[in-house]
Amino acid sequence: MSIDWSWIGDHTDDLTTLTVSHLQAALSAVFFGLLISLPLAVVAHRIRPLRGLLLGLSNVLFTIPSIAIFVLLLPVSGLTRTTTVIGLTIYTLVVLLRNTVEGLDSVPTKTKEAAKAMGTRPFRTLLTVELPLALPVIMAGVRIATVMSISLVSVATYIGDGGLGQLFTDGFQRNYPTPVIVGVALTLLLALVADALLVALQYVLTPWTHRKQRAA
Repeated sequence: MSIDWSWIGDHTDDLTTLTVSHLQAALSAVFFGLLISLPLAVVAHRIRPLRGLLLGLSNVLFTIPSIAIFVLLLPVSGLTRTTTVIGLTIYTLVVLLRNTVEGLDSVPTKTKEAAKAMGTRPFRTLLTVELPLALPVIMAGVRIATVMSISLVSVATYIGDGGLGQLFTDGFQRNYPTPVIVGVALTLLLALVADALLVALQYVLTPWTHRKQRAA
């Protein structure tokens, strides 16, 4: 299987446009997934009877085939980017919700009690104590959700979107491997770069973890 390098040179602008579109869809899904999962995770963490219900519901949604989700959303949002983002957001919830709950659970009880003893209100304790300490676990979920979303964007090709996934369709229909290989390579590169950037972001946002490692 060979690559037609001239094809790549002739389609540089198209590849750039598809790559940007692919990344926008994936990051939008992770962003909205965080907006939804953070408050739900706080509820699941604070109200134990709802924990199993929320986590179980996210697991059920995750079991629905991606193509089926996009098809079910078509009557609501049509053949638009909105359908892609909603479908991908649903898939991010199972990872982001579970990791956020586990991150909040990992915060030492003594730390929260110390904040309460200092007169810190519950909401401020959540923002300044619990979420920062839970951040490493939350960021692990964000990394997984981001890589997963980047890989799943291509499925949206079946509804006329899909970013780099359009290269797969084009290559298979014409029995021309170059677009397929380029699409796979760019998707993999996007995932690796996004994951590396999130690792760097986590390093910046959690400086106390580095001090502990150096002290150890």
